[in-house]
Amino acid sequence: MITGAAQGLGREIAKALAARHANVALVDTDTIQLAETQRLCGRDAGTSRRYVADIADESAVERVFAEIRADFGAIDALVSNAGIVRDGLLVKAKDRTIEKTLSLADFQNVVAVDLQGVFLCGRAAACHMIEAGRAGVILNISSISRAGNVGQTSYSAAKAGVAAMTVVWAKELARHRIRVAALAPGFIETRMVAAIPSKIRERILSGVPLGRFARPDEVADAAVFALKNDYVNGRVLEIDGGLRL
Repeated sequence: MITGAAQGLGREIAKALAARHANVALVDTDTIQLAETQRLCGRDAGTSRRYVADIADESAVERVFAEIRADFGAIDALVSNAGIVRDGLLVKAKDRTIEKTLSLADFQNVVAVDLQGVFLCGRAAACHMIEAGRAGVILNISSISRAGNVGQTSYSAAKAGVAAMTVVWAKELARHRIRVAALAPGFIETRMVAAIPSKIRERILSGVPLGRFARPDEVADAAVFALKNDYVNGRVLEIDGGLRL
């Protein structure tokens, strides 16, 4: 099961797994792009199905997990990739005059998808795996921004929370033969990064020792590694080209 599978990194991970003959359950809210991801995955031998669900909604998560388990018989791995950004300074001020503040609505929207959604999906996946008596893997997508990045109060907080939950779950679920790990990508050539103003992109790029942003397929390769290697557990793998925020 891959959340946020309609585009970007989620699509690349889905394609990488399908190419290795995995059966993939594709979850997102964008029905049009989700269908395109399924078409791309359909070129390979694995079975792919698509499901529309808002992972920030508890009842929607419970429903989609039940549907996937009914269709595939079991859920062996979850990739919690879905995420949004609503960037903005905590307080924007000039000459001691407050011009704008980060809205509570934007903060809550990001936390709802990027942190609460990961919690809901992780909990549901663990329940299904334990009930089925099967070993499994939960792979969460954190970010280099978990260390704190200017203009990303909500995103940084959520991704730091994802990294922390990963460690907690790895300790709690190991006795059920469930591994939990996370990836912390740096900046990837996706639509989200393409929307960053050019001057800011140039400043970020200047701090990457490799001199470029990651390709989505490079991060997808790391996801495949984490899913396959049975001794990767409780760790956040950094895929950032050497960038330090």
